[in-house]
Amino acid sequence: MMPATTFIDLMRHGETVGGAGFRGSTDAALSERGWAQMRAAVDIEPAWDRIISSPLSRCADFARTLQQQHDIGLQFDARIQEIHFGAWEGQSAETLMQTHAEALTRYWQDPTRYTPPEGEALRGFNTRVLSFWQELIEKPVGEKILLVTHGGVIRVLLCHILQHPLQRLLEFEIGHATIQRICIEHTAQGLRATHIGASA
Repeated sequence: MMPATTFIDLMRHGETVGGAGFRGSTDAALSERGWAQMRAAVDIEPAWDRIISSPLSRCADFARTLQQQHDIGLQFDARIQEIHFGAWEGQSAETLMQTHAEALTRYWQDPTRYTPPEGEALRGFNTRVLSFWQELIEKPVGEKILLVTHGGVIRVLLCHILQHPLQRLLEFEIGHATIQRICIEHTAQGLRATHIGASA
């Protein structure tokens, strides 16, 4: 009996209005360039059976457009929205290096041990993302699914799938509108998740 295989594409949103910075749970919209990045990314991708998106605008607006164009199912799940950066929300790394250089350096070195002021702890973020993931992959449905989400969510999932230390999640470079493809196989020996590539 052939194993049931599901392909899950993890797509990060495009560039947002205001440029680079700690957007987190801030509901920033896509810039014109961000829209173009996302359209270009899906032009070369196969059709999906359904889309699951973060409810934040930079993911949800594009997901709705894609759903309407292809007439496929769309749902939103708050568990795959970005980590909340607390007092750092909306600030750039350059600004924080001028005002809170030591705190930012500690965060970059080990985000599991340092949480931005009033922010969401990484281990708690990891728990909510993985609760969504385990629920998604437990059934061998054989679908192609697109997740429209955020860099932090994708890094957490790659750490989990590749058994990479969570405190080193920032080692993964996740560019705007890039797609990481995951293959989920349900075999007689159990569930196997494999990272099979990334878009340029």
